[in-house]
Amino acid sequence: MFDSFSSRISGIFEKLRRKGILTEADVDAALREIRIALLEADVSLEVAKKFIANVKEKAIGQDIVKSVSPGQMVTKIVYDHLVELLGASEEINLSTKPYKIMLVGLQGAGKTTTAGKLAKFFTKKEKKVVMASMDIHRPAAIEQLRVLSGKIPGTIFAQSEEDTKLTPDEIARLALKTTERENADLLILDTAGRLHIDDVKMDELVRTHKLINPNETILVVDIMTGQDAINIAKKFSESVKVSGIILTRVEGDARGGVALSMRYITGCPIRFLGVGERLDDIEFFDPDRVAGKLLGMGDIVSLVEKAQENFSQQEMEEAAKKMQEGIFTFDDMASQMEKMSKMGGVRSLLKMLPQSGQLEDIMESQGFSDKTVDRNIAIIRSMTKKEKNNYKILNGSRRKRIANGSGTTVQEVNKLIKQYEGTLGMFKKIKKMGGLGKLMSMMGK
Repeated sequence: MFDSFSSRISGIFEKLRRKGILTEADVDAALREIRIALLEADVSLEVAKKFIANVKEKAIGQDIVKSVSPGQMVTKIVYDHLVELLGASEEINLSTKPYKIMLVGLQGAGKTTTAGKLAKFFTKKEKKVVMASMDIHRPAAIEQLRVLSGKIPGTIFAQSEEDTKLTPDEIARLALKTTERENADLLILDTAGRLHIDDVKMDELVRTHKLINPNETILVVDIMTGQDAINIAKKFSESVKVSGIILTRVEGDARGGVALSMRYITGCPIRFLGVGERLDDIEFFDPDRVAGKLLGMGDIVSLVEKAQENFSQQEMEEAAKKMQEGIFTFDDMASQMEKMSKMGGVRSLLKMLPQSGQLEDIMESQGFSDKTVDRNIAIIRSMTKKEKNNYKILNGSRRKRIANGSGTTVQEVNKLIKQYEGTLGMFKKIKKMGGLGKLMSMMGK
């Protein structure tokens, strides 16, 4: 999300930072560029104008032109206003039991997949979840949610295979009974989607909404819908009180300005972002982190959280010990690459680092990508145990055999070995410098 906007706005701030002194004309010129960038990112005109006016008032009021680091000061003001525009983060607090969440939205927005993602999110927090699908209009919708629930331990699907001719109201009653019987913490209801705002289906939704009386009514919106998403949100809010929004397909949109407009226009908080196809690909919406990504500051907190999800404490301690001792095998290398893939891949991780655009350019120029990682894992798997532990025995014939076994070329095998030697050399240098602890101490000083 925001790829093009982040790249463009980072360039604007870079130009400001290169100037030792800023005039009001410089600030005005930068704000004009930011306004264009906002509009091109699909931010509504009303929001863009309001945002620029607020930033300008604050910037001029703080005597930017006289500050020690004017470029950084402008960046800070823009950051603060982005956070304010995105709204305060509001977690879903399962304060009552059972807590009932109803998902609404247009057909194709990703409600069913989002229901599965929410179930996985809360079962990780050791909550017992019941799911039900009231979408009797879309073929296989109920079966799709049944399959998803089967992939999530701690989740119960309310409907049996015989419950195929129930009305949405009957499904709602069944789901409530199942939730009570199972003493579940959370009920997630997936409703029927609409190709457009359909009065008949809206009446059906309103009736079911009254029956369930949910704690949360969350609108699921495909971010690719653009400015129409705001009109959709308004229409649903007129029928049922929408308490929050989940934006889906965030990973596929380079503009994403709807996220900036949504809270301001609708007054509804954005709860989560759907960032991929997997059940784990859902992120709690944090305006500070999103604003940081927008301005090219990265998101180190999310990176650490992803690492903690995929690396156990023992694994991290073992990795640190090996680094300390200068030990690193091809198996270690493959393990790190596999963890990287589980964390979302090279591109996803780079986006969490400051100046990610520049880093991506460097990685691309070096021919390093998610495909490279998969290829390198295949190469390592084609090695014998002896070869993995002693790369020096990898002569020409062995390298040719490994290339054939992994479906790669000898040149690609050679490139991986060179990369391995570089990493091994770095570990040995750390050992010579007195180990990881001493290096960290030196860095601190």
